[in-house]
Amino acid sequence: MPALVQLLASAGGPRLRAAFAEAGLEGIRPAQAIGLVPLAAGGLHASDLAERLGVSRQAVAQAVTAMERHRYVTRVPDPADARARIIELTPRGRQVLRVMRTNALAVQKRWEKLLGERRFGELRKSLQILLEAELDEPAPVRQ
Repeated sequence: MPALVQLLASAGGPRLRAAFAEAGLEGIRPAQAIGLVPLAAGGLHASDLAERLGVSRQAVAQAVTAMERHRYVTRVPDPADARARIIELTPRGRQVLRVMRTNALAVQKRWEKLLGERRFGELRKSLQILLEAELDEPAPVRQ
């Protein structure tokens, strides 16, 4: 049986893929969409995006090329360094993030309905405790 986190993530994939399709967002998978989240606050160099995602620069380069082809991101010159490029979200990329948020809120609403307000509140508190504990332990950085 897969770990609980993997089980939850895989269960949400089909709904998110359907939400992307309904919004006309082709060529993006849930795993790729997660890679857009760090760009919400502003553009990043590929190396910074790789570090934030905990993946290799090569993996980011491949994903960015695919997402650029579907107009979810664009690479623009870095005003501080003419040799460097910054990866930025396009309006379509921002739409992906909006669809993800709407989908996440719908899941949360379904879970609260299933569990009831009190049990869902307990689940939320427990998950926050677990998340904070994970954030206190630095994850190994992949090169």
